[in-house]
Amino acid sequence: MNKQVKKILQRKGALAENEVKDLLQTYGIPTTQYAVVTTEKDLESLDLAYPVALKVCSSKILHKTDVNGVKLNIQDNDELRSVFKDFKQRFPKENLLVDQMEEKGVEMIVGLVQDPTFGLTLMAGIGGIFTELYKDVSFRVVDIDRYDAEQMVEELKGKKLLENFRNMKANKDLYIELLLKVSKLGLELMDHIDQMDLNPVFLYEDRLVVVDAKLILK
Repeated sequence: MNKQVKKILQRKGALAENEVKDLLQTYGIPTTQYAVVTTEKDLESLDLAYPVALKVCSSKILHKTDVNGVKLNIQDNDELRSVFKDFKQRFPKENLLVDQMEEKGVEMIVGLVQDPTFGLTLMAGIGGIFTELYKDVSFRVVDIDRYDAEQMVEELKGKKLLENFRNMKANKDLYIELLLKVSKLGLELMDHIDQMDLNPVFLYEDRLVVVDAKLILK
C-alpha cells in the first residue's frame, strides 16, 4: 500500500471526489482528468482541454446535483471564470474541481457495499440515470475471479449494451477487468470501506473512464 493510499485511509466518512479518483488511479482504474482549484488564479495554470465541468468538491456534499453544484459543458476560459465566481459565492468554504469532459459512452456502474450478512460485496450494473429506475444490477462477495465477473455481466438484463447492441461500441472485456480491479481494491481495503459508487463509468470500444466516484470510509 503506497503512502498516498495510507494518507487517504486516515480519513473517516465521505471523501471528496478528487480523493476517490486519486485512490482509483493507484489501482490502475482510469478516471477523468481533473484539477482541484481554490482561487480564480488557479484557473490560469489548468492543463485541461475544453469542454470541462466545474463541480463542488467536498466530503460534506455527496449529491452535488441536489445543491446545483455541477456545471457541465463549459466551453472556454471566460465561461469557466464566470461559473467559478458563482460557485465560490454559493460554496465559499469548499474546493472546486475542474473535470475534463468525456464523450458519452455506454454508461455502467460498479460499486462496493458492506452487507450485514456477507460482508463487502461487489456490484455491477447499468449506470447513469437509469440506475435507480431499472435496478439492473448483479452482486458477488469480494473477492472475485474472472469467471465470477463474467457471470455478473451475464446476469444483467442490459448486457446487450456490451454486445454491440445497435452498433454501440462498448468493450465488455474492459468492464470485466474493471470489476476485477475494484474487487482487488475492495479486498485490500476491506477494513476501511463502507461503500463505494462509480457511476457513471463510460465504456467505449477501446477504453473506459470513471466519470464520477463516491467513497465512504468506516
